[in-house]
Amino acid sequence: MNICVFLSAADLDERYTEPAREFADLVGKGGHTLVWGGSDRGLMKVVADGVQASGGRLVGISVELLRAAARKDADEMVITADLAERKALLLSRSEAVVVLAGGLGTLDEVTEVLELKKHGLHHKPIVLLNTDGFYDGLILQLRRMEDDGFLPLPLDDLVRFAAEPADVLAYLES
Repeated sequence: MNICVFLSAADLDERYTEPAREFADLVGKGGHTLVWGGSDRGLMKVVADGVQASGGRLVGISVELLRAAARKDADEMVITADLAERKALLLSRSEAVVVLAGGLGTLDEVTEVLELKKHGLHHKPIVLLNTDGFYDGLILQLRRMEDDGFLPLPLDDLVRFAAEPADVLAYLES
């Protein structure tokens, strides 16, 4: 399975890197392909290293402005002209989307794929790995949107939340 992962390119402490390593190991050992932003920095590097070390394939989708940070030994690396093209290609090249801890770019990516799914423009599973409660605030906001009538379909039809890396893969592989 081609699994798109949205996550940070920042260097983060062990409470984020350890679950990311565990997730990466499961992806690689499961024979899956990582489709990611292509960076060889931060949490993106941690996951790419782990997937590659455990036998998985790497497909990077980077962007011209970040070309210098692109991983050199990916199985495939695509450089897009802009961030919009990058997001579209990340989604089109994957069969599922997993969201790990990240900043504004990750938030932009996840809200876009949720909006596209809400409109029926894709039906791929989306899973947020809520490491150390990182996405508690977002989950609360999404639940409020559902409760107050802002979502035209149940939240559970849009996104799945997982506390552990193994839960993410178990859901995607089921």
